[in-house]
Amino acid sequence: MKKITLIVFLLISGISWSQVLLINELDADSPSTDTAEFIELKSETPNFSTDGYILVFFNGSSSGGDKSYMVIDLNGYSTDINGLLVVGSEGVAPFPQLIISQNVIQNGADAVGIYQATVEDFPEGTLANQTNLIDALVYDTNDADDTGLMTLLGQTEQHNDNGTNANPKSIQRYVDAMDNVTFAAATPTPRRENDGSGTAVNPITISVAQAQYGEDDMFDITFTIETAPDSDLNFNINLDNYGFNTSDFTGNTNLIIPSGQNSVTTSITLVDDSLDEGDEVVQIKFVDLVEPIIAYNNYVEVRIVDNDFTIAPFGTPLNPTTGIVESTQPDGYYDSTDGLADLALRQALQDIIADPSIVRAQTYADVLAILNEADQNPANSNQVWLLYTEQGRAKLDVQTGSDNTDKWNREHTFPRSLGGFFDIEEDEVADGIDIYWTTKADSLRHGNSDAHALRAADAAENSTRNNQHYGEYNGPTGTLGSFKGDVARSVLYMEIRYIGLSVENGFPSTTGQLGDLATLLDWHRNDPPDDFEMNRNNIVYSWQKNRNPFIDQPLMVEYIWGDNVGDTWMQSLNVETNETLEVSIYPNPSTGRIYLSGLTNKADVEVFSVEGKLLKQFTAVEDYIDLDLSSGLYMMKLLNNNRSVIKKIILK
Repeated sequence: MKKITLIVFLLISGISWSQVLLINELDADSPSTDTAEFIELKSETPNFSTDGYILVFFNGSSSGGDKSYMVIDLNGYSTDINGLLVVGSEGVAPFPQLIISQNVIQNGADAVGIYQATVEDFPEGTLANQTNLIDALVYDTNDADDTGLMTLLGQTEQHNDNGTNANPKSIQRYVDAMDNVTFAAATPTPRRENDGSGTAVNPITISVAQAQYGEDDMFDITFTIETAPDSDLNFNINLDNYGFNTSDFTGNTNLIIPSGQNSVTTSITLVDDSLDEGDEVVQIKFVDLVEPIIAYNNYVEVRIVDNDFTIAPFGTPLNPTTGIVESTQPDGYYDSTDGLADLALRQALQDIIADPSIVRAQTYADVLAILNEADQNPANSNQVWLLYTEQGRAKLDVQTGSDNTDKWNREHTFPRSLGGFFDIEEDEVADGIDIYWTTKADSLRHGNSDAHALRAADAAENSTRNNQHYGEYNGPTGTLGSFKGDVARSVLYMEIRYIGLSVENGFPSTTGQLGDLATLLDWHRNDPPDDFEMNRNNIVYSWQKNRNPFIDQPLMVEYIWGDNVGDTWMQSLNVETNETLEVSIYPNPSTGRIYLSGLTNKADVEVFSVEGKLLKQFTAVEDYIDLDLSSGLYMMKLLNNNRSVIKKIILK
């Protein structure tokens, strides 16, 4: 009788573990920002190597067509003392063994499968199938059943996590006393058995008081364990991360939580060197925890602000300068445009800036490197200058996940949806300045990564702008409009650079068209190119081997779209007949009184709004003038002895 019972038990166990690796838990939507989503696998035996296995995720939406959208290679990993392996983002606690980006597991109706295969067996867009399938889970977040996806994977049930933002849940696998397998939605339990069984893990939490310190500061790191150990717990930490290493700090990284106690604190003193290394990030991570001691959180980041940043010799767009940065255009770069008008002028210009034997297209990922240099804040080399919000922001604050608060990202001044640009998979690789695509005037896809029309922008403001035409969108309230001429010249460049794009009057709805031309012409005229814009033109040229001609030759805009359409263009026309008036104005910004330095006698003064409206016209006979105007950005033209200059002034 005992033999029969044993045989029956073995048969049931064999049915329960017909495969060596199972999907034990899935959280695809926790919380709504998807910063703590994960999948947990379970092996029949603890410490099981997952070499030779992959995870494949399938998109069950109508556009996804039940095809793969992500593959994760499990080579080099193993399950823990409870046979669990958690694959998740850094927001999961306790901390996963295998890290993936936030917000990559789709909500459903979708599916995930374990395959005994290689990543190469599942190129993106592979239809769900059962070849070498070990286990599969079809799931949703309150979505209709995807019967087609279930059939493809041999499943008869689709599981719903039934969670909310206030009460996130995961789909969990349970086995009862009779080895019956069921799934239910419950509070997530990463790295712990769903039913509370198994060896209890004991997580340690890393805590710091602030997320940012100066280069000469000291800060404490506290480590708190969930259950006090019954003997001294020794462990080591590491703070190294890219350029930050042991030469940048002093402090103990070999730590002990004494028996019966729950925490230990170490003090880190940052070294204040004289090097301009840029802002750096300390990454606090455990080195040698031994299960059941595990990390509750890990790779905790603390920013170190470098106080050795540099300042450029030229001004920001809010305090612009001209004549300091020289164009790096080759001799004769625009010579082929001389003597031409109308369509012939357009064609000659396109032949220069879209010459396939010279011009290069970089990947969309490379644009981040370009913007870090081209849009560097002249007042702080550790920051980028943000287009619409007119402020600097740390280069390290580039948006990498779904959270866009106080982040910056890449803004297409000619929106992708209006231009018809798109990514390809290779666009996700930043392969550097020396690897590029050949590009032509009809290579419209390359408009997606053309840095002449991409700018660093506040991520939230970028979202607010969305794909509005200019004139519909005029920038945030309270800004001075220092970006307007830059924007105008960038989108006018795009019309000439790419066949299929145009800038039109009004707000067109046709793909390839952007408005409003009249608005952009006003912006160009009233916010002329400055040193910041010339500097970025030079930097983009070093990557793409083409230039924005309307920065180098701003008057050319009038011969293509403005007051001189049909007239013959000559480069000499771009040089003002009047000599430049050498005069300084201060203070700038000002409360109203502007002092003038460099005038030998009286000067004619005209003051314009940024929209080009003449507001004041008078003669200055003293070394100062009083402007009775409200706060804002203005253009002031000074004419003295047949010499002239235009200055931007800011009134507070």
